[in-house]
Amino acid sequence: MLSSELAELAGVTVRTLRHYHQIGLLPEPPRSAGGYRNYDVGHLVRLLRITRMTALGVPLSALPAVLDDPAAAEELLDELDRQAAADIERLTARRVGIAALRRSGAPPDLPPELSAWRSAPAAGIPADMARYEHEQLILLGHLLGNDGPAGAAALFGTANDVMSTSAPLTARFYALAPDTPDDEVASLIDELVAHLKPVMARLAVLSPLDAQALALIDELNELTLRPVQHRVLRRVQQRLARPDGA
Repeated sequence: MLSSELAELAGVTVRTLRHYHQIGLLPEPPRSAGGYRNYDVGHLVRLLRITRMTALGVPLSALPAVLDDPAAAEELLDELDRQAAADIERLTARRVGIAALRRSGAPPDLPPELSAWRSAPAAGIPADMARYEHEQLILLGHLLGNDGPAGAAALFGTANDVMSTSAPLTARFYALAPDTPDDEVASLIDELVAHLKPVMARLAVLSPLDAQALALIDELNELTLRPVQHRVLRRVQQRLARPDGA
C-alpha cells in the first residue's frame, strides 16, 4: 500500500509517517519501480501500536525501548499512571480555584484571598488608583508566597471591617496633589502611621519581606503614584521602621 493509504488506515497523516521514519520508529519500506514506498500489513500493525501508545501518553522518545519489551512497557505504564494522577490532582485544584473566583467575582489574575482587599467600586476611587491597588495586590500576593495570601486573610479577618476603618485615610491619600497644603500632608502621615502600626505588628507574624521585595514594591509605587503620594508612603515606611515610630 502507498503512504497515503497507510496513513488513512491508521488515522495519521503522511507527514507523521515521514517523521516516524526520520526518528527510527517505523522502518522505511522498499520502494517500487516508480519510486513510491510500498508498505505491507506489518507496517500497519507497528503503526497502530505506536498510535495506541502515544494516545496513552507514552513519549516518542520512550517508544523504541518499550515497543518490543513487555517489562519496560509495564514500568512505563506505572510512571504514566503516576503522572496522570498528578495531572488529575492539579486540574482538580485548578477547577476549585476557578469555582472560587466565580463565587467571589474576583478577577482571575488576583488570589481570591487578596481580591477582597481592593476598594469597592462604590467607593468611587480614581481609575488610576484602582489600577494601582490591583497591581499592588498582584505583586504582594506573589511576594508573600503560596501560603502568604491565605495567612494574611486569617490574621486580619474579614476585609470589610479593615477596609471600612481605613477608607477615609485611603480617600485622603488618593486625593493628594502637588498643591496639597503641607500641614494636611503631615497630618495624613501621622494618621497613616498610627493606623498601620497594628497592621505591621500582625504582618510580622508572617514571613517578612526581604530587601528585594521591598524595593520592588517601592519601584511600583514610584512608577504609579504621584510624586507627593510616593513621598508620603516613603515617609510612612521610614517611620514604621523605627521602634518608636518617630
